[in-house]
Amino acid sequence: MDLRQLNIFKFPKVINKGRGHSINSMHLLLLLVAGVVVSSCARMGRPDGGWYDETPPHVIEATPTAGSAHAKSNKIIIHFNEFVKIDNPTENVVVSPPQLEAPEIKSTGKGIVVDLKDSLKQNTTYTIDFSDAITDNNEGNPLGNYTYSFSTGDEIDTMEVSGYVLEAENLEPIQGILVGLYADLSDTVFQKKPMLRVSRTDGYGHFVVRGIKKGTYKVYALQDADGNYIFNQKSEKLAFLGDLITPSSKPDIRQDTIWTDSLHIQAINRIGYTHFLPDDITLRAFTEVQTNRYLIKNERKEANHFDLIFSYGSKEVPQIKGLNFNDKNALLMESTPSGDTLTYWLRDSALINQDTLSVQLTYQATDSAGNLKQKSDTLQLLSKQPYAKRLKEQQKNLEEWQKAMEKAKKKNEPYDSVMPKPKLDMRISVNSTMNPDENVRFSFTTPLAIADTSKIHLYAKHDSLWYISPFVLERQRDTTVVPFNDAYMHNTRQYVLKGEWRPKVEYSLELDSAAFVDIYGTASEKLKKGFLVKSDDDFSTIILTIAGKNDPNMIVQLLDNQDKVVKQVKVINQMAHFFYVEPRDYYVRLLVDRNHNGRWDTGNFDQKMQPEEVYYYPKKITCRAKWDFSETWNLTGTPLFKQKPAEITKQKGKKQRQIRSRNAKRAIDMGLEYVPGLMK
Repeated sequence: MDLRQLNIFKFPKVINKGRGHSINSMHLLLLLVAGVVVSSCARMGRPDGGWYDETPPHVIEATPTAGSAHAKSNKIIIHFNEFVKIDNPTENVVVSPPQLEAPEIKSTGKGIVVDLKDSLKQNTTYTIDFSDAITDNNEGNPLGNYTYSFSTGDEIDTMEVSGYVLEAENLEPIQGILVGLYADLSDTVFQKKPMLRVSRTDGYGHFVVRGIKKGTYKVYALQDADGNYIFNQKSEKLAFLGDLITPSSKPDIRQDTIWTDSLHIQAINRIGYTHFLPDDITLRAFTEVQTNRYLIKNERKEANHFDLIFSYGSKEVPQIKGLNFNDKNALLMESTPSGDTLTYWLRDSALINQDTLSVQLTYQATDSAGNLKQKSDTLQLLSKQPYAKRLKEQQKNLEEWQKAMEKAKKKNEPYDSVMPKPKLDMRISVNSTMNPDENVRFSFTTPLAIADTSKIHLYAKHDSLWYISPFVLERQRDTTVVPFNDAYMHNTRQYVLKGEWRPKVEYSLELDSAAFVDIYGTASEKLKKGFLVKSDDDFSTIILTIAGKNDPNMIVQLLDNQDKVVKQVKVINQMAHFFYVEPRDYYVRLLVDRNHNGRWDTGNFDQKMQPEEVYYYPKKITCRAKWDFSETWNLTGTPLFKQKPAEITKQKGKKQRQIRSRNAKRAIDMGLEYVPGLMK
């Protein structure tokens, strides 16, 4: 136990003139304290260490002195009031100007040592941005956005700019991404030169770039994969600000509230400071679409089909030539909407039983110059389910069925002499109840040859009588995308049955045998499903009037508590209507759909194209049955970095939150009110 934590002891002053008496008194006092400490530590059920330390470490001094000019040393030593540690300095600490050779940064007791390996540049301001990597050694309290600076010239540059970096698609704060400035205003500087002044974002996506000269700058963010401070890889996440910035400053005043307790304010101090601008730069980071096309892999997990997986789709489908089989009418191709994954179904059982298929594949691939060229590969498609193994499993299943029939025969129970054929594997998405805006969906594990609507029957119950109800059966596709090839439009294993669903009406869906038959002749079995369409009174309605932006191509998405889309509607006449909303909590996101494809699209740096804009309704919406929510939503009324509700924001400042929660729990255990900053 740390004796400094025992606030109940006050050491008395010893006023005895005799030296010996003073020492004896101090010895006696120390023995008394030691005895009490041992006793206190031995007793169970009482706090033994007081409150957790919430105070971050602070800097006592530095060598060279912080903010000094004419610095000549490559080694910087920063001293603190307590033992400190630094978290992953290689990734979390940024030196400006960027260093060609990585500096050595380490903690040493109550100090941090930075050894710059590059030669110092003349007349240059250096900043070392530690972000929130510095913490005290005991409780892990973060120092915060600490930056050390010095100059090798006559004066030090002191201007600052700050802001936030967010994921463009969902406004998530991005931690640890580089933010840099360029005085060179050319369009290609981001791809050719290292950043001039840099910083990193903290756990809230916030950044501060310090040590800036007066002037005009471009601002970029970069998730630097190769450590060269240049955007030179398409896989690197980036952001760029369309406008130029000019750093400035002004005197300003902020209020510092001092609390006596949780209810009473002791004082409100007005503190003057230098306010650096801009302080609200918002960068929307994105990753460009990877358009380089190459074959990633091929696989034949099951004997009846194989997959070709590409890095990117192509309008030209690959050409397949069978080398050890006749490929004419032998394959049925399915495609994802993006065309990057192609599935080939083997129509002939003889091919299915052939363990290895040798094919020549001709397809479009990107060459070293970045152009699409024809390329040919020879592939060996090996089944992971060999014919011998499948034959053995079939024989085992037959023997088990025969034993079951023999057992039934001996018990004079019904039995068969011929093993029935397997039925088509079919999944149907209807439960006992259904929302009025839903439909019945079918999915199959193999492609269909027949979908016979004459064998599908839908009935509706009115006044205790059943009537035929009309329906339409369609192939289910994502109509919001522009497919890369016709295979996606023609071949699918997903179907949807659309009916005239009326609230509080009971329906019966009945399938005759062989309503669906796949390409191998396997048929579906007879099926009957009853369900009730829910009443209008079971739902809520959300009506949003959109203000702050007038764009004909806006989409509003209703989100669950995991930030997943539940419903989405187009904005019509600045209005977004959500009907049949189930009672629970929701969040709302709006995207500006520039290309009218019904989904969010990323940006492109070469084309100077920003990603599509995204906004979040800054509050949670709680829906109740028989209740309408109606409100005007001003898209620009709240700054972008403050819009996303905390409940669905995944990236948070975890360090500070964890420290506070520990003291909050301690306060609850002791029956005390927790007041941050007072629990000491």
